[in-house]
Amino acid sequence: MRIVVSFILVLSLALNVSARQKVYDFNTRCEQAYDAIMQLRLDVGKSLLEEEKREHPDNLMPYFLEDYADFFPLFFNEDAAEYSRKRGLRSFRLDKMSEGSADSPYYLYTQAAIKFHWALVKVKFNEKWDATWEIRKAYVMLKENQRRFPNFIPNKLLLGTMQTVFGTIPEGYKWITNILGLKGSIKDGMENVNAFVESNAPEAKQFREESYYFYCYLMLFIVNKPEDTWQFLNRKQLDTKNNYLFALMVANLALNNQKAAVGLKVLQERNTGEDYADIQYYNYVYGLLKLTRLDSDAHVYLERFVNSFKGKFYVKECLQRLSWYYYMEGNQTAANKYREMIFKRGGTETDADKQALKEAESGKWPNPFLLKVRLLSDGGYFTEALKLLLTKKAADFAGIDEKLEYAYRLGRIYDETGQDDKAVQMYDVTVKVGTNRPEYYAARASLQMGYIFEKRNEKAKAIQCYQKCLDMRGHDYKNSLDARAKAGIQRVNGI
Repeated sequence: MRIVVSFILVLSLALNVSARQKVYDFNTRCEQAYDAIMQLRLDVGKSLLEEEKREHPDNLMPYFLEDYADFFPLFFNEDAAEYSRKRGLRSFRLDKMSEGSADSPYYLYTQAAIKFHWALVKVKFNEKWDATWEIRKAYVMLKENQRRFPNFIPNKLLLGTMQTVFGTIPEGYKWITNILGLKGSIKDGMENVNAFVESNAPEAKQFREESYYFYCYLMLFIVNKPEDTWQFLNRKQLDTKNNYLFALMVANLALNNQKAAVGLKVLQERNTGEDYADIQYYNYVYGLLKLTRLDSDAHVYLERFVNSFKGKFYVKECLQRLSWYYYMEGNQTAANKYREMIFKRGGTETDADKQALKEAESGKWPNPFLLKVRLLSDGGYFTEALKLLLTKKAADFAGIDEKLEYAYRLGRIYDETGQDDKAVQMYDVTVKVGTNRPEYYAARASLQMGYIFEKRNEKAKAIQCYQKCLDMRGHDYKNSLDARAKAGIQRVNGI
């Protein structure tokens, strides 16, 4: 019996020693793999991780980093077949991460990050409730990890990102976040993100690339500091030539911040080597950027996207832009063809996709003159847009919707060129005329006036404009404009 007991004790000790050998070692090879994956050189990264598994089978970090390699193509390409093949890897990797020591800050962090990745993927595949619970679990894990390891800086990046986004949730939906225990604050969230971005801790350097990604999107779309965002990008001198992810990010930021020329330059100069992943999102962004410049070949890239993309996000918007392209070219047959496809392809998860469907259902076509002005203005070609717009006046347009758009477009151009007083004048007209109309012009004009007054530190006026935007109902882009207005109120109030 003593021999049996001794054998059991020795075996137990051996098993415990084996368990303690499972480590989270972000060694040099893992750093190289992470860098390759963040550049979207996915096969290179995965090959390095396989080498690490063979040489150090007790290192858990390769399994964690593999999750990034799967995340990017699933998130960008939305291939349902690939999602079906890979979704089981989520549980497998979470189990692997739980084999490490609970005394390591990576124990909870890696599990939370994996849940965060899959939450974003599940949103793309319309599994919203599962995505919400994934986010909640990740958030709870990060809060616990922050309590246990307050000096572990990666906590601040993901936790701060979540807190910032939760802080923009409209009041009408607060009950959901309250039930789920998701507390949000733009101020607190960005303090956490900034703490990570500015940190010189070894762990901060390891995850530096993704921190820039989070920071830029939050600063532009939630904090609404485009100047600071571009100053940050210029200061950091991101390698957009060799880092495909950075190139896509900067191009998308440029598309959404009237800097099409910057976005086009970045995508045209990027490294197109064979070891980069095939991301169809590139054709969507590049095509839209070229369309804002009214390029004759913009349709080539938009057509590539709709013909090759297997997902649902952005499809209706892309088809709308293709219909606009041919409409402006005078090819009504092709314009009608792509408009009809809007009813059959893609989803309505984004405001832009919803608006594309709504326009198609209306059966109306935009005024071609105002459409060209809009595209040029969206791309940041303000001189050309203003020169074109000033050849007309409001009385030259028959319908109230076109008169309203004329005032709004003129206001936006004045706004973007620093002529704030003229901008406010045109925005005010837009709001007074368009408040109860279905077009988004009045709501966006009110939002933009809020930005101007916030910049001037006229807080009461800024809040009034943001609230006016929130109060408008039934217009296009309602969700996204409400989120920005809510963020504006929080910023002014210092929340």
